[in-house]
Formats: sequence, C-alpha cells, structure tokens
Amino acid sequence: MMLRVGTYNIHRCVGCDGIEMPSRIAAVLAGMNADVVALQEVAYDSCGPKNRLTELARAVSAHAIAGPTLLEEKGHYGNAILSRIAPDQVERVDLSVPGREPRGAVAIQLRAGGSAVRVVATHLGLRPMERRLQLRRLLPLLDTPPATVTILLGDFNEWFLWGRTLRWLTHRFGRGFPAPATFPSRRPLLALDRIWVDPAKQLVSLSSYHARSADIASDHLPLLAKVSI
Repeated sequence: MMLRVGTYNIHRCVGCDGIEMPSRIAAVLAGMNADVVALQEVAYDSCGPKNRLTELARAVSAHAIAGPTLLEEKGHYGNAILSRIAPDQVERVDLSVPGREPRGAVAIQLRAGGSAVRVVATHLGLRPMERRLQLRRLLPLLDTPPATVTILLGDFNEWFLWGRTLRWLTHRFGRGFPAPATFPSRRPLLALDRIWVDPAKQLVSLSSYHARSADIASDHLPLLAKVSI
C-alpha cells in the first residue's frame, strides 16, 4: 500500500496576513489528504468548549495525538500527530534544553499494509548546539520498538546544508530525495521541514504542498511524501 505522510508547521493557525484562522489550516490539511501528518506550533485549549486540535482532526477524519511542550495561559502548545490509522502505541519524549524553549517529540506505532510503521514527529530548537543535544536524545527513539518502516518528520530548524544534525540524519537514513524549500511560505527559500524514511527506498515521492490557501495559511508550506509500505 501507499501511505501519504505530511508535516506542517501551522504557526498557531496565524497566517501570513496576521489573521488567526483555523479554517484555513483545516482546508490545507483536507487538500493534502494525508494518512498521517505531523503538526508543529499547535495551540489549543483541551478544556475549552472548542478544542482546536480536535477540530482539525475532525476536519480530516483522523485521530489526534497531542504532544504539548508548553502550558500557556490560553491552553497547550506544541506538537501533534493526526492519523487516520489508530496507533497501537504512543510515546512522548521531552527534548528540552535548559534555558531554551521547551521542545519534544511524539512517537506512534501503527499497522499499515500488514506492516509495523513507526512515526516520530518533532520540532527542534533554534540554536545549533540545542539541535545537536536534542537529536542525540531523539535517534534512539527511532528503533524501539522495531518497525518495518520508520518515518521521522517535522520542523528541524536547520538552516545550513552542512549542519551537523543533517549530516547525522543523512548517515542514519541515507540520501533520499532533495528536500524542498518550505519557508517562508510565500517565497520558500529554506528547507526547514523534513521527512526521512528508513528504508530509504520506500520513499516514493517528496514535495512541498503548494495549494493557494497554503501560501497564506501559515508561514511554512506543508511537506508531503508518499511512502510504500
């Protein structure tokens, strides 16, 4: 089977025009038609009358797996995974570095096409040393429990092609498709968002999602991949 996998930094549902509009993000997600999508910068009130994360999941008929890293006055903030396939296991890992914004990862294990698929979603920090520390904690998470296909995706905040985190990940996953630029959304220059697949040969295609609504809904474009399972 072919699994459609995406990652999208939704910027609190605030678009390039400064307007907070969750319906635009929901429309982009519906257009992506991904079976599994990792979200970053998700802000939601889990106790309020309208849980934004739940609403986004409902818009694409998916299960919502929350991975908050901050508890703010208005609610939770952090990562999430939307999956149309119910996960068998869920794990949340703290990747925070003292003195920096709290960061984390969400890992799920699911069954697709009769195979075990491990999906790990994250949003790394802004400073190089911070990212290196976070990746050292993250890499062991990829292999336990073992899976037929492993997918790592999210916003890696690596601006430099020669950055050590990218070199480590290339060593772990091998060289796949060139990473499309996703930031800033209106004129993408930087490949901050990434999807890595092991075995690398299972990655069939990789592209940024360029629907008209995606150009303005967030400051990042979504990244979409097809993975053969």
